[in-house]
Amino acid sequence: MARKTKEEASRTRQQIIDAARNVFHQHGVVRSTLEQVAASAGLTRGAVYWHFKDKMELFHAMQANVLDPTSERVDALLFSTAHADPLDAIEAALKEFFRVLDECPTLRQVLEILTLRCELVDPLGDTRAAIQRPGREFLTKLEQVYGSAAAHGSLRHGLSPAAAALDTWLFVGGLLHALLERHFGDDFRPQIDNTIKLHMSLRR
Repeated sequence: MARKTKEEASRTRQQIIDAARNVFHQHGVVRSTLEQVAASAGLTRGAVYWHFKDKMELFHAMQANVLDPTSERVDALLFSTAHADPLDAIEAALKEFFRVLDECPTLRQVLEILTLRCELVDPLGDTRAAIQRPGREFLTKLEQVYGSAAAHGSLRHGLSPAAAALDTWLFVGGLLHALLERHFGDDFRPQIDNTIKLHMSLRR
């Protein structure tokens, strides 16, 4: 019985997170309420508060629910020893991220919330830090792997790992915003792998 109760609680928690993602996407984070989330989930407000003390905690859970597994999948390639050249690992990791974005509608939805529907001047306090955390962690990882490329001798002479990492980080951010905001229509996605390949060739 205890195991069943734990499984039911886990399902309810996920149900709330899924509902929050839809509500945040529809209304924006600041304008959304836990009452709206509860209604969307088909639950009482009390059920939501039993799992999450406030909207900020729910926001963090929604973000981690999708971004953490994505980061693990990308990191597995970024730090893989299958590639002799660390630059090849970076290229594979970047392509994998955009492949996951294609395969996972919930990832796209969360990223649209974070980039397009999350007001930064708001009563949530640390929303900005929550949004920036995954990106800053990725920048640190990129610098680490570019450092390995420099030690390997494959990073272009005169290009520091820090500069290369920042350039790639900004490059990925630009690609992501172009996709999420559909600047170039649906014809842009097939060009991304070649765009990433060209970007990485300039680091060699």
